[in-house]
Amino acid sequence: MAYDFDLYVIGAGSGGVRSARFAAGFGAKVAVAESRYLGGTCVNVGCVPKKLLVYGAHFAEDFEHSAGFGWSLGEADFDWTTLIANKDREINRLNGIYRNLLVNSGVTLHEGHARLIDPHQVEINGQRYSAKHILIATGGWPQIPDIPGREHAISSNEAFFLKELPKRILVVGGGYIAVEFAGIFHGLGADTKLLYRGELFLRGFDGAVRKHLQEELTKRGLDLQFNADIERIEKQADGSLKVTLKDGRELATDCVFYATGRRPMLDNLGLENTGVKLDKRGFIEVDEQYQSAEPSILAIGDVIGRVQLTPVALAEGMAVARRLFKPEQYRPVDYNMIPTAVFSLPNIGTVGLTEEQAREAGHKVQIFESRFRPMKLTLTECQERTLMKLVVDADTDKVLGCHMVGPDAGEIVQGLAIALKAGATKRDFDETIGVHPTAAEEFVTMRTPVAG
Repeated sequence: MAYDFDLYVIGAGSGGVRSARFAAGFGAKVAVAESRYLGGTCVNVGCVPKKLLVYGAHFAEDFEHSAGFGWSLGEADFDWTTLIANKDREINRLNGIYRNLLVNSGVTLHEGHARLIDPHQVEINGQRYSAKHILIATGGWPQIPDIPGREHAISSNEAFFLKELPKRILVVGGGYIAVEFAGIFHGLGADTKLLYRGELFLRGFDGAVRKHLQEELTKRGLDLQFNADIERIEKQADGSLKVTLKDGRELATDCVFYATGRRPMLDNLGLENTGVKLDKRGFIEVDEQYQSAEPSILAIGDVIGRVQLTPVALAEGMAVARRLFKPEQYRPVDYNMIPTAVFSLPNIGTVGLTEEQAREAGHKVQIFESRFRPMKLTLTECQERTLMKLVVDADTDKVLGCHMVGPDAGEIVQGLAIALKAGATKRDFDETIGVHPTAAEEFVTMRTPVAG
């Protein structure tokens, strides 16, 4: 049978665009459908605008620290609308780049909501197209719990487009999105409270990292409230919000921001017209080659619920394109040693196993840990401390995990991720000469284990 396209991609986010571009480069006839914005969550309402807001929030600290270096500044004044307008301009520029990447790669772009009619056909804007392979890369969507007054809360999607900076804000959640936005709003001057129903945020991260960040955020004056959950939200006559917690306490605020998880974006996608199956969490079930239970339909990225990170979606998209259209270049995605950063203030950078994971896996571990006040702060009043930690297999000397809380943690850990991926031992770290004076050299000068 002759198809209109070799590959039809639904979703022009990071993974979808990467797969489409490379498939077209390999000679396939490719189309991409997108109903919202080119670049997906990351470019529009995720990592890119969030990092710009983190940069903005960090200036308050820089102004404060500058006095120790002889600078005398007038009173700083922050304007939210300027930051948001400049952010919007940059995102629009990136949208244009994504459009050019697709079009210049020879990909056909369909703007509208695509729906599956059967395993080989999609319908969009009243037109039907057939494809040998269909790739679902529709990503995730934030969800707000079904509580009374949920309509008064916002998610990360809306946070990037607030008309003004709230004077008081409650951030609800214990994952990295909640922690990052709490830092953003606090840094920009809002009275910020972070509520999390558990004992301590960032479950799944190394215990020392979680505890250290809690201490640093508390030092900065961020109000952390653990074991706290919202019962209902009520709008008051003056436009403010009254929030009642499950323990009976009442809090007054101007904005409630929920960052309590994301769901796969499968709304009105027509999956019922195919044999595609979902797992118990609602994500599309795929095999190791991203093929669903319907052989012609594949899925990658946040919609399959594996590792929900932009670079992972890019790698998955590339793997699909290669396997289908350039099999001699195909190699599976390796999900081990994926580095990641949390752009809290201070940042977290991590790669490999946490201490808890290493022990659970049966490794006999040695822990190397250093906490110190960065050189940049020695001329200031700031008492922030950096944490660096290595998790080492005592039997093989292999470095299993590397964790950091402090300035530029993501930048530092990216380089170390290559070493861990290559199987570096603690001896390799010890024999590497440090770059002096830097914070990063601490990773190659830790000699005495703190625990085993």
